[in-house]
Amino acid sequence: MRPAIRPATVDDLPAVVALDKVCFGAEAWSTVSWTTEFDRLSDDRAILVADEGDLVGYVVLLVPPVAPDVVELLRIAVAPAGRRTGIGGQLTTAALARCAGRTVMLEVAEGNEAARGLYQAFGFEEISRRRGYYAGGEDAVIMRWREDK
Repeated sequence: MRPAIRPATVDDLPAVVALDKVCFGAEAWSTVSWTTEFDRLSDDRAILVADEGDLVGYVVLLVPPVAPDVVELLRIAVAPAGRRTGIGGQLTTAALARCAGRTVMLEVAEGNEAARGLYQAFGFEEISRRRGYYAGGEDAVIMRWREDK
């Protein structure tokens, strides 16, 4: 069964917080940070969730109201049991569909080969790096997607 990809609602907040902790451990966003993200849903945030009865993934976008401004893909996560099943691709497809005609940027840890491969499959290109950005000195790879490519 493929999960439904839908906009998040405030009722999803506890499940998103829990999934974030599972996926990111010490790098997880706090409940306060997530609450702020959900409070901004009608402003400049879009949170999409993958739901198959239980929440199995999410993607967070910062979508500035001015169309020429760059959209930022802030966070994407899939539950460990759902990885390598296409859920990440479904979330990415839905996120990019919301960004039609806009440029999307993201950063990803250099060593996160699975995520980098996913982004490259969707046409994201590395444009820069932040040297030593992550704990342990790992680089952040800055990637860009443009629909016209």
